[in-house]
Amino acid sequence: MISDKEIICPENLLNIAKTKGPIKAVIVNAGKKVAVESAKQAVEANLITPIFIGDKPSILDIAKEINWDVSNYEIIHEPVENNTAPIAAKLASEGKVKIIVKGHIHTDILMKAVLKRDLNLIGKKRLSHVWHMTLQKNDKPFIITDGALNVLPKLETKMHILKNAVEFAKRIGISKPKVSVLSATEEVLDSMPSSLDAKELTKRAKEEGIDADVFGPMAFDNSVSEKAAQIKGIKNSVAGKTDILLVPNVESGNGLVKMMIFFMGACAAGVVVGGKVPVVITSRADDTQARLASMAAAVVAL
Repeated sequence: MISDKEIICPENLLNIAKTKGPIKAVIVNAGKKVAVESAKQAVEANLITPIFIGDKPSILDIAKEINWDVSNYEIIHEPVENNTAPIAAKLASEGKVKIIVKGHIHTDILMKAVLKRDLNLIGKKRLSHVWHMTLQKNDKPFIITDGALNVLPKLETKMHILKNAVEFAKRIGISKPKVSVLSATEEVLDSMPSSLDAKELTKRAKEEGIDADVFGPMAFDNSVSEKAAQIKGIKNSVAGKTDILLVPNVESGNGLVKMMIFFMGACAAGVVVGGKVPVVITSRADDTQARLASMAAAVVAL
C-alpha cells in the first residue's frame, strides 16, 4: 500500500518562485546531507542565496561530497542544534535574510525562537501553516491548512488561518479560491463542534468580504469529488472543486497530508505564513524534492 512513486517538485510552483528569486535564506542547523542537497537544488533553481548555520566542518564535508563549492556563501559555525534557531531568528529580525528554512532541528525549537516578541517577526496576523500538495510536475495544487502549527484553533484563529491561506492561494495564481471548511458531515450538529465553527466561518467570510468562495461544513469526499457531491445532492460553489481545505485541527490536517505523501507519492510543500518572514518547516523525513518545493512556496509567499 505504501507508494514507491517518485516525489516530484511541481514546475508551476517553481516557475512562479523563479520570477521572484534569488532570495536570501538561512538554513537552520544545516549539518545534514538532505539540508545541504536541497539548498543546492534551490540555488541551482535560482530561488535562494543561502546562509548556513550549523557545524561548519560537517557542512563543508557534505558540500564536498555532493561536489558543491560553497566558498561564496556564509557559514555560521554553531555545533549545538538548539543554539542555531536563535541565530537564524536574529538574522531575520535584522533583515539579513527573508526566509528561514528548517534543517535538522525540531520544529518547536525553531518556532520558539521565531515567536520571541522582541524580534518583531510577528505582526498583527496569527501565524499558520499551509501545505501546497501536488502529485505530478504540472498538477493543479491542493492547499491544506493548518496541519502543522495551530493544534486546536479557536474560531478567531481559524479566521486568520483562512485569510492566510487565501492570500497564499492568490500568490500562486488562484484568483478566487474555493475554500472547504472541513468537518465529518455536511450538517450543522451541536454534537460536532467543527461543524458549528464551519458554519460561523462561512458566515463571517461573507460578512468580512473575503475574496474567496467559502463554504462549510463539508466532508472531505464532497469537497474534492464532484461525483460524491452530486450523489449526495450537495450544491454549492465549493463542492467537488475545492482549492483550499481548512481542517478543524492539527491531527486531521497532518494525517491527511502524510497519507497523501506515503500512499500517493504526493509532494508536500510546507511553509509557515502570516509573519514578517516565511518559515519552511518540513519534516526531517522529507526528501530533497519536498524541501525544494517548500522553499519555492516560501519565496512565493513573500
